[in-house]
Amino acid sequence: MKIGVPSEIKADEYRVALTPIGVRELVERGHEVVIQTGAGEGSAIPDGAYREQGARVAANAAEVFGECELILGVKEPQPKEVAMLREGQTLFTYLHLAPVPELARGLADSGATCIAYETVEDKHGKLPLLAPMSEIAGKLATQSGAFMLESPLGGRGLLLGGVPGVSAANVMVIGGGVVGMNAAIIAIGMQADVFVFDRSIERLRELEVIFDGRASTVYSSTLSIEQMLPFVDLVIGAVLVHGARAPHVIKREQLALMKPGAVLVDVAIDQGGCFETSRPTTHSDPTFEVDGILHYCVANMPGAVPITSTFALTNATLPYVIELADHGPKGAVERDPGLLPGVNIASGTVTNQPVAEAIGEPFVSPIALLR
Repeated sequence: MKIGVPSEIKADEYRVALTPIGVRELVERGHEVVIQTGAGEGSAIPDGAYREQGARVAANAAEVFGECELILGVKEPQPKEVAMLREGQTLFTYLHLAPVPELARGLADSGATCIAYETVEDKHGKLPLLAPMSEIAGKLATQSGAFMLESPLGGRGLLLGGVPGVSAANVMVIGGGVVGMNAAIIAIGMQADVFVFDRSIERLRELEVIFDGRASTVYSSTLSIEQMLPFVDLVIGAVLVHGARAPHVIKREQLALMKPGAVLVDVAIDQGGCFETSRPTTHSDPTFEVDGILHYCVANMPGAVPITSTFALTNATLPYVIELADHGPKGAVERDPGLLPGVNIASGTVTNQPVAEAIGEPFVSPIALLR
């Protein structure tokens, strides 16, 4: 199979979908790999490193899309990339379609099979291709939130860990999954007072053990969140519903309960955001203020640390890329049923149920549509 890797063109995106390690593995299995020139530069991977492992370097994205059957990406395709997709191709990348129905419809119209990293499941129902970026985003959320609390950035002027004689900041993490756990670990390490909210008692028990008493766990409800808001300095939104749009856990009217200059970091912004006042931002212009509260809602947070992110992501995706290259989408799904929920678009229809419900399109099972 011919596998293509175009350069990422989303604003402030520096990751790449395949490393030279992946090229070597694919070439040794008899596949051809085509990399757009400069695709790896943001992750400190020169074209020569790809050539040394057997890849061919293409001059532009049109060449990559025009020749290749399997297209690998990092972020969701931009409009001019959607226009280059065609029937018979497979796209494998993060899609996050629930909040962007126009993208879902554009991908459906292309006729391509579109498989989303973020909805592929393992045998335990977990999300193995979302996990590495969630780990990074969670750690960055606290790091970025601590920075934004500084007065020159519009925050309260507070040091997260405090100093002797001056209390530390209060950090509320809403959602105790991979993002929330990693956000809390960094906040604990920075000596903040940390409160993690989740609706799963079982998960809260697990976090109690992980944190070893260094953070408080709280059953998440509208009231428990509302009661905490007057005391917090940094809130990290880490709510995830597989494939679906994120619920709003903080409404606009509740911002009035918070201290002026407090910071909200919305890691769920790719799925529509878990704060009612959130809207996507970029690394170049990361924040905005609503009712005196600073919002940080960068939609590709791991893109800020592309060397770490690229290698973490491709370590996770490579086994699936090999399966898709060796067996095609139908054969790969038959061999690994966890790929099936990853199929979001096939044969012009929406084939992931939460996505279909979120964008108001009919759901069709992908099983009969893959070929």
